[in-house]
Formats: sequence, structure tokens, C-alpha cells
Amino acid sequence: MKLTSPSQIRLVLLQFGLVPDKRKGQHFLCDHNILEKILQAADLSPEEGAMEIGSGIGTLTRALAQHAKQVLTFEVDAKLIPVIQHNLRGLQNIRLIHGDFLRQNLPELIHDTFGDAPFKVVANIPYGITSPILERLFAVASGWTRAVLMMQREVAERLIAEPGTPEYSAISVFAQYHSRVEIVQRVSRTVFYPPPEVDSAIVRFTPLPKRLPADEEKRLFRVVRSAFGQRRKTLLNALSGGLGLPREQVETGLRNAGIAPQRRGETLTLEEFIVLSRWLLDDVQTAREKPSVEG
Repeated sequence: MKLTSPSQIRLVLLQFGLVPDKRKGQHFLCDHNILEKILQAADLSPEEGAMEIGSGIGTLTRALAQHAKQVLTFEVDAKLIPVIQHNLRGLQNIRLIHGDFLRQNLPELIHDTFGDAPFKVVANIPYGITSPILERLFAVASGWTRAVLMMQREVAERLIAEPGTPEYSAISVFAQYHSRVEIVQRVSRTVFYPPPEVDSAIVRFTPLPKRLPADEEKRLFRVVRSAFGQRRKTLLNALSGGLGLPREQVETGLRNAGIAPQRRGETLTLEEFIVLSRWLLDDVQTAREKPSVEG
């Protein structure tokens, strides 16, 4: 069964009385070469597990099962479950969870499925919930060794963006704090059935070691969100309003961190954000001992 053939996809869906639901982001991969690119980027070994977010009709799931020791896959649409089961019949190393990935007890499911064995995340994710998916994945980053995700190209460009560019945003800082991010390949919308309205990209994430304790991470991303919350404003104004701090306190924190108050959030590097968050949100005694970064 060639699940990357548009005609075969249509036939399978018709067999179950279904049509793709664009409101749910149902665009099924129908290009074998792109499927191979995803698998190459994942570089799965027979001893590794694979976790997939959004089974679709099982195209990628089936390919993962042929390369990985065990596959854990999630699909929220009840109507697709019989299709997936039909397309994956005969494969014994797949655990299909009918449910919302974002609402699952991931540590428990991961441990029950993979034990202590390493696993990778490989998925064509629903584009409308990219940020929540990344947040969940980085929350359990100690488990997976690589993630290869197909996502909207515009979001992928923001993930790898550098300071001072139009694409640089809070999600850029978030992703680059947690991982090394690479675009493996930009992908045309024509490789999906039905084609979406946007192009896509295959993105590879390699998790980085934790740099900050959990409470400092929370402070860091509070500052990042505030800095990008009003892009046209200077850091002094954006942080004062976003964090609810007196302007004098924000100005002192910025200057102590070696950052000019007139700069804008999109010009700061990750390192500058880390130092700034310590000066702004630590207590005064702790902040005095923090090193500064030249702006």
C-alpha cells in the first residue's frame, strides 16, 4: 500500500466515508521523497523509540515502525482511528493513543512505552498548535534525543531567526535556549493532499543541557515575553509595562546589565536576556553579584 500516493489516500479515505477536514489541519503527506527526508533527518536506529504527534492516516507512523524499536503515536480525531488501524495492520510495535497530545501524561506514557531507552520525536505536527507542542516537548526534554518536525515554514524561519531580523521573536529565544535548531529542508505545499495554504519546512531540534534552574527559567521567559509584547516600544517602556515594574527599577536593571534602555527587545541576544532577567527579577542582593553583558 503506497500511502504517499494522492490517489491511494483518496481511496482509503473514501473507503471509510471521510474527506480531509481542513479546519483540523488535515493535510496528508503525499510525497515519498519528503517522507525519506524526514526519516534521514531523524536517523533512527533499531534500538531507539519514536514518538509521533498526529498520526494522520498512518503514513509516517508506518515508516517509523519499520525503523524504530517502538512507536508511540497520538491522534485526536476519532474518525481517523479506524483508518490508522487499517493502514497499520500487521505491525506489532506501534502504540496508538486516541487523544489530545497536549492533555496526556507524557512522562508516564513515555516510560510505559520506551522504558529507559532513548527515543526521538518525529512528526508532521498540526500547524495551529506549534508553540504549545514545543512547550510540552521541552518540558520533557530529558527523554528525547532529537526531534524532527514538519511545520509551517513561517514558524520555522522564526525559530532559527537571529537578533535584529524581522523574524526574531519570543519563540526564537525560547527554542534556541532549549535546543540547537536547524531547518533541514523547505517544503512546497504541493507535497500534501489536500495542499495547505502555506509552505512547510522540516526542522530538527537537538536538546541542550539545562542552563538555569526552573525558577530562573520562568523569570527569563517573563522578561522575553514582555520585551517582545510591544515591539515598537523601547525596552524601558516595554518591560516596565509588561512586568508591572517602576520605570526607575527597569532602567537601573538595564544599565546594570550593560544594555541601553533605548534598545528594543528584538535586538537582544539570548545571553543578554539571561543577564537582564537576573538583574530585573532577582532580589537586589542577588542581582549585585551577577555579571553584566555589554549591549
